[in-house]
Amino acid sequence: MINLSSVEQQIQYVTNFQDFLSTPFHGNSNAICWTRKLMGGFSEIVNQVSLNENMAELHLDELLELQLTGQGQLAREILLDDLKVLKAHGASPTLNVIQSYERDDSYPFFPTDVYSFHVDRAPIPVDTFLCTYYGETSEILPNSQAEQKVLVPEIREELKKLHDGAAGYFESFLSEQFFDLHYLAKANAQPISLGLGHLCRLATDHPNSKVPPCIHRAPQEKNGQKRLLLIC
Repeated sequence: MINLSSVEQQIQYVTNFQDFLSTPFHGNSNAICWTRKLMGGFSEIVNQVSLNENMAELHLDELLELQLTGQGQLAREILLDDLKVLKAHGASPTLNVIQSYERDDSYPFFPTDVYSFHVDRAPIPVDTFLCTYYGETSEILPNSQAEQKVLVPEIREELKKLHDGAAGYFESFLSEQFFDLHYLAKANAQPISLGLGHLCRLATDHPNSKVPPCIHRAPQEKNGQKRLLLIC
C-alpha cells in the first residue's frame, strides 16, 4: 500500500463500487482507486486476441465467443461485471488489447502521445476511468512533482517558432494543439503505479472542477507483452 503522506494524499482508496463513484475529489486528491485483487486468467484472454495493428478493441461479442478454461472464464466474468456496472452508471467503457500505442513524431521536442505525462480535458464534468487487468500499468504523478511543458522557457520558445499567427493567439494555439495538456516530471519526481486490477477514477480538466486534473501516462510496454486495459 502506498504511503499517502508521501504523495500528498493524492489517491483516495475505497473498497467497493459505490464508494468508488460517490467519493468526491478534494484538496490534493484527484484520484480514487477501488483496490482489488482479481483472480482469473486474464493472460488467456489477451493471448486469444489477434492484433493486425498495435492495438484492438475487444468487443463484447468477441469476448463472449472466446473458448476459455475455468480461469479464463473467471477473468471474463470480472470483465463483464465491470462493463455492466460502468454502463449502468452512464459511462461508455471499452476494453483494449494493446501491443503499443502510436508514437507522436510530429514534433520531436514535444511528443503529445499517451506515453507523455498529460491530463485529460472535457467540456463537461466527467472523469477518466482506467483499469489494467494484464501487462504494464498506468502511472500518475503528483501535481507538485510536475511542470507544465508550455511554461518551460526553452520549450515555449520552440513552440513560438511553430506558431504562425498573431502573438495574441499563441495561448489559443497551445490549447488547440493540446500542447498545454502535457507535463514534465521534476527532478526526483516519483511516479505512482496504479497497479493491476484496481479500478481508478481520475480527475479531468473540465469546467467547475474543484481539484487539479490528474497527471498520468501510459507505461512503456515490455517487449512482446500486451496489455489489457479498460478505459472510459
